[in-house]
Amino acid sequence: MSAIRRVSSADGVRVAVYEHGDPAAPTVVLIHGYPDNAGVWSSIVGELARRYHVVSYDVRGAGESDKPAQRAAYRLEHLVDDFTAVIEATSPDRAVHVVAHDWGSVQGWACVLSESLRSRIASFTSISGPDIEQTGQWLRSNLRPSSLALGKIARQLSDSYYVALFQVPMLPELAWRSGAVDLLLRLVERRGTQSTASDGYRRSWPDKLNGLQLYRANLLRVGASQPRTTDIPVQVLAPTADPFVSTSLQFEAPQPFVRNLTLRSIAGDHWIIRTRPEVVAAAVTELVERVEADVLSSAD
Repeated sequence: MSAIRRVSSADGVRVAVYEHGDPAAPTVVLIHGYPDNAGVWSSIVGELARRYHVVSYDVRGAGESDKPAQRAAYRLEHLVDDFTAVIEATSPDRAVHVVAHDWGSVQGWACVLSESLRSRIASFTSISGPDIEQTGQWLRSNLRPSSLALGKIARQLSDSYYVALFQVPMLPELAWRSGAVDLLLRLVERRGTQSTASDGYRRSWPDKLNGLQLYRANLLRVGASQPRTTDIPVQVLAPTADPFVSTSLQFEAPQPFVRNLTLRSIAGDHWIIRTRPEVVAAAVTELVERVEADVLSSAD
């Protein structure tokens, strides 16, 4: 990790930010998921920083960022404020390309679909993290007398069993402390390909425990509002062996709401950002180069 700096979000929470590469190059912002911190991107940073100004940051509650005690402090609107503070500090005059994974991608969708950030995001790569409103609409659209549609819902609900468990007071904390969740994650990270992560990354207890508030503060609000649309170029990278988020959900949920959408499946597990960083980085680079070329073309 390169030199750290902290920026203050709208509510005063300080977010730890890391910068890599040439500040004059296009900026790529990486948003990590749960139960991770910015260190989970180390291999992808190495791939992207050769060409781009790469910014990663610890989401509130994780890594070196502040860790609010109140559950409400982890709501999506505050996470959008954190992202806004990061890009205003690191790329104030140029739209950024966003790459996000897991809960980072849930946050990324909220940023992409925010009216206040429409001109500040050049592209979005989403990995294993659907938008909350789009998910609600996708679930409703599949509630029809069709075995295929109902089967999609049944599979996703079975894959998302942990979401309900995370709402139970103290149970997930006990599961983490017992080592059961760590064992599950090790099994997941070995599923789907023969490759395993060898980046030396380690998760910490605060990251595991504080991040539970992301689920508790937000997921009971699934489907509470109508999805919004966007013209921002979006690509969805869906791991074929992801045990938490089905390809059907990742591919189908955004289609009615994203006008410039690319869908790609990648052989691998949920944490392909660690097990197949070169493949993810290549997909990101292809989108960034295409969008940057369009920007130059329109400026001529």
